[in-house]
This record gives sequence, C-alpha cells and structure tokens, in this order.
Amino acid sequence: MATLTVRIPDDKHKRLKELAESQGVSVNKLIEELSTIALMEFDTYTRFKLMAAQGDFTEGLRILNKLDVLTQ
Repeated sequence: MATLTVRIPDDKHKRLKELAESQGVSVNKLIEELSTIALMEFDTYTRFKLMAAQGDFTEGLRILNKLDVLTQ
C-alpha cells in the first residue's frame, strides 16, 4: 500500500474531517472512497470515448439512455 501526502487548506481539511465523521469513517477511508468514485468515473468516460471512436452510434445511445435512468 502506498502513502500519499496531500496539502490542502485547513478549512477544507476541517470540512473533510466533518464529512468523514458524519459517515462514521476516518478521513483516510473517506479519501480512499472518493478516489474510488473518481477512478470509476474516469474509467466509464474512457470506455465511452473508446466506444464512440469505434462508431457504434446505437450502442452509445443505449448507454446514454441507461445513464439517464440511473441519474433520475
């Protein structure tokens, strides 16, 4: 496991600590969870771009419709 040092303003650290406490996790665990979400979003975007580049218009629209349903 790697160690990552991040410098952020004190007020942002305080808010992250409050958020972590409200979810019953440590700041470390919160950052791990948030980074997992960011990576999933990046992977999804990358896969969508790849599919779009392959020119499958119908499949692209199907995925967009599925995302619309999930975000409603």
